[in-house]
Amino acid sequence: MSRFLRVSCLFVLISFTAFGQITKYRVYFGKTRAQPQQLVLRQWQQNRQTRYLLVNPETLKTSVASLSANDIQTLPWSQLTQAFQKTPYVRALQAEQQRDQHLQDAGLERTDTTERGFSLTIDLCPSTKPLTRSVFEQLIRAFEPEEKPIPVTITITGLWMEKHQDDLAYLKDLVSRGELAITWVNHSYHHRFNPRLPLPVNFLLEANTNIDDEVLLNEQAMLQNGLVPSIFFRFPGLVSDKAVFDKILDFGLLPIGSDAWLAKNQQPKQGSLVLIHANGNEPLGITDFINLIRQKSAAIENKTWLLYDLPTSLSKEDR
Repeated sequence: MSRFLRVSCLFVLISFTAFGQITKYRVYFGKTRAQPQQLVLRQWQQNRQTRYLLVNPETLKTSVASLSANDIQTLPWSQLTQAFQKTPYVRALQAEQQRDQHLQDAGLERTDTTERGFSLTIDLCPSTKPLTRSVFEQLIRAFEPEEKPIPVTITITGLWMEKHQDDLAYLKDLVSRGELAITWVNHSYHHRFNPRLPLPVNFLLEANTNIDDEVLLNEQAMLQNGLVPSIFFRFPGLVSDKAVFDKILDFGLLPIGSDAWLAKNQQPKQGSLVLIHANGNEPLGITDFINLIRQKSAAIENKTWLLYDLPTSLSKEDR
């Protein structure tokens, strides 16, 4: 293990101890016995309780619950997906299996094409710069009161959370005030990147990358910071290969890409997953987005151009 990874893991351990240490965190598959039945994806110990990460297979919404062993039926992944094969969640997983071939931007790029708007995804990759709070202020000014809370998807990394506790508190406060409804997406813990390496051996494809740590350490960091991980995952740099992509599916997660990365001059379409970065490293994309919502102000006011909640859009698309 590298010195960098040892230091990062130590930071996580210290943080977990301060707020109620998470221990025995693991992938755990099963279903709840109570109705409506939910799928179990993770199990851990915290504050002397056994806790589980659950997903509603109809709505694709996740939740955390403290349950006893009698409340859960453990099942192998193959049996679980077979039992829930007609639900939007399992159908989305099956659809993802057809998207694992591309080096860049594999995964879900677009949801319901009948929607009058798109799903906004905002990446928080590791950065020394502060959160671009202006984008959230502009969102609130543009979409309220037509949409409140405003649905936003934020993909987040462990290293960003470590360095930006004040910015994270700011985002959580917007949620508590009812301004935003955030779907929190795992974007890996370290978001490794080497500008000297070509894409096929960069990001999560870099040698000696531990995929289990990148996924599970980040989930623990999210939970420790009061965030409920969704069932989505975004690859750093949108870069993956079949092996890494399929590994993410094995965690029960749905990879998401984007067909409208604004900084690359990709224009949104109906149902697009629009991508911008609010970590201070992509001012062009932020400027493009702010200009876009200004241009659409009349349509926003008339509710003919809206932002959509990603889990809801995907679950509706399947029906």
